[in-house]
Amino acid sequence: MMNLFSIFDPSTSMKLSLNWLSTSLIIFIFPFQFWLIPSRFIMLWNIIFKFLIKEFKIILKYSMMNLIIFISLFFFIFINNILGLFPYIFTASSHLSFCLSLSLSMWISMMLFNIYFFFNDFFSHLTPQGTPFILMPFMVLIESISLIIRPLTLAIRLTANMIAGHLLLTLLGSSGLLINNLIIMIIMLLSQIMLFILEISVSIIQAYVFSILTTLYCSEI
Repeated sequence: MMNLFSIFDPSTSMKLSLNWLSTSLIIFIFPFQFWLIPSRFIMLWNIIFKFLIKEFKIILKYSMMNLIIFISLFFFIFINNILGLFPYIFTASSHLSFCLSLSLSMWISMMLFNIYFFFNDFFSHLTPQGTPFILMPFMVLIESISLIIRPLTLAIRLTANMIAGHLLLTLLGSSGLLINNLIIMIIMLLSQIMLFILEISVSIIQAYVFSILTTLYCSEI
């Protein structure tokens, strides 16, 4: 490792961006006996799947066909976040280009669908009911800005959380070589373990937040 930020470098020793291939590792997570043997892994997977269906079903009352899209989005981000905690695996979700491509593609598709099928309703929501005539231009401006920054806030939230956790883990790990005191070393190892557990929970929470906010944006259409 040349410097602190080399863990976020998508380029390999061959000067190629092959580290992005870590996003395809999700294929190897699913066992070949998926439909044959109900293993403990599959049982845990089904528990998470049923929980997400119950959560998203409350929000998506009239567009249940989109349910599988948001659940797949959750699992895709979740597995990328978890795999990034393993050694020598590139964390794609710590890059804004990865997160922004996910949020922008979802947001643009929703906006195009809304404008095409519900043109009048879409623009009527820019001015809330009961707004004074003088404040209407300002309300349209505020509502337009809040619509435009939605994909950016989704991407920045996920990227910042992934970068912060990885940087803390790297800082604690690199400082261990300079410590000679046994008590301080034990304290540092315990804090590293606690931070690692926290980072696992952050990976799950951020995948859930990203998918649930995208679902809420879809439910407004």
